Amino acid sequence: MSTNDPAARAPGGTSFDGKVVLVTGGGRGIGRAAALHLAAEGAAVVVADSGVSPAGEPAASGDDPAGEVVSAIASAGGRAVAIREPVHGAEGAERAVALAVETFGRLDALVTCAGFVRDASLLKMELADFRDVLEVHAMGAFACTQAAARQMLRQGGGGRIVHTTSSAGLLGNLGQVNLSAAMAATYAITRTAAIELQRQGITVNAVAPLAKTRLTEELPMFQGSSTLGPEHVAPAIAFLASDRCGERTGFVLGVAGAQVYAYRLVQTPGRFKEAGESWTVDEIAEHWDAIVRA
Repeated sequence: MSTNDPAARAPGGTSFDGKVVLVTGGGRGIGRAAALHLAAEGAAVVVADSGVSPAGEPAASGDDPAGEVVSAIASAGGRAVAIREPVHGAEGAERAVALAVETFGRLDALVTCAGFVRDASLLKMELADFRDVLEVHAMGAFACTQAAARQMLRQGGGGRIVHTTSSAGLLGNLGQVNLSAAMAATYAITRTAAIELQRQGITVNAVAPLAKTRLTEELPMFQGSSTLGPEHVAPAIAFLASDRCGERTGFVLGVAGAQVYAYRLVQTPGRFKEAGESWTVDEIAEHWDAIVRA
């Protein structure tokens, strides 16, 4: 592969030779960057992208982001195939996994990046917009995880699953109650799947990126930014999807340009009363600072 190609192999990177990876939302943004990076490292990639708009509207005529990424990978000497349908339902997820097996013989890793946004304040949000965002992100993570894990168990040898969550789901965000709920659900799916699949050698982790994509490019923080692109997130995804991840599972890596960090849910030490005694409302109020202090 040419070192000038966007899908060129990164020096010192993790090799995916012989590995097969399914990337949902792989036609644009972080999913596209991940698909190109993984292909450059030697992976055969299934690029799943139905081409919807940032708000989840049907793809424009002739718009084929999955096909464009597959073409870029093939031009750079890699192997890839496209699936151009939604994968947030059981049937779509199963077809994407089946395509990986039919085309490349197996599935070693799943990366879920598919999604869209429909922002509105809590009091102004339509129920349909809440439900649709929750479905594409959380249901997509669940359906694809289930389908991929079943295939990994059939073929043996473990596997890697990497989800995309966000600070909105972990910390909340103004005007994104639907996305926050969806990303929190994706975090919960990651944690529970990590617990359930660990004994089978399947690791499940997530990334929470801060990156300029078509879903976020209008936000003030990204105006004029050139250091928070999707390409900064791809190496973290590649690490979690690789054998270099080892037995690490249940983690969430935050990525913001050159900074990589971890999110953790922390339980404070709290305060104890004598055995058998419950707290009163007044006592909780009185000791509040000590109760919540980390």
